[in-house]
Amino acid sequence: MQLSTIIRLPSYSAISRYFWRILPLSCLLLTACVTNQQTTMGVGSVSDQQWEVHQQEINALRHYQTRGSFVYDSGETKTYAKFFWQQYTPEKYRLLLTNPLGGRELELTVEPDLARLTNKDGKTYMSDVPSELIYQLTGMEIPLDDLTAWLIGSPGRATDFKLDSNHLLKSVSFEQNGEKWQLNYLSYDKNTNPILPSHLELHQGSRLIKLKMDSWTLQK
Repeated sequence: MQLSTIIRLPSYSAISRYFWRILPLSCLLLTACVTNQQTTMGVGSVSDQQWEVHQQEINALRHYQTRGSFVYDSGETKTYAKFFWQQYTPEKYRLLLTNPLGGRELELTVEPDLARLTNKDGKTYMSDVPSELIYQLTGMEIPLDDLTAWLIGSPGRATDFKLDSNHLLKSVSFEQNGEKWQLNYLSYDKNTNPILPSHLELHQGSRLIKLKMDSWTLQK
């Protein structure tokens, strides 16, 4: 699908001169409390009843939010930021990236057939394809349509996935537009109900995306 009705869309090279002033926040990846984490170990069966029950619980989530640390490594450059994700419905969400001082670097709001992206200068751009909008403005390739499911530990549209010994999602393989994505769950938050991811990594070629969730707020 092509971008539609993009407002004042400059080139990626022009935007990159001021957008990527997010300072390195590698230390933030170490600040989340590790005592709440449950690492993914072993292998489980997708036919186990525990997995079916867990799927029902996470699929019942409609309104939730999470915040933490975000890393995007293109293979040539790295971007660090804090992120805040708010999910209102399965098709409506908001993503906010901020710099070390808490200032907005990027704010994306998505609803059916419309995505709005506002940069740090307050300029807003619109499209009906959120992932392409982010790519055009930042150069980051992020599979947003699937990330909404992956964030809560659901394979979403993917059919190639594995579980750990605790009957939680361990890895997902998914191909989109000829590109194969590999998603690995490193740990889960034991204090959430249902148990939700606390650290995941997403690979595609030389690209690497890391998300570390410091907290979850759920409304079933």
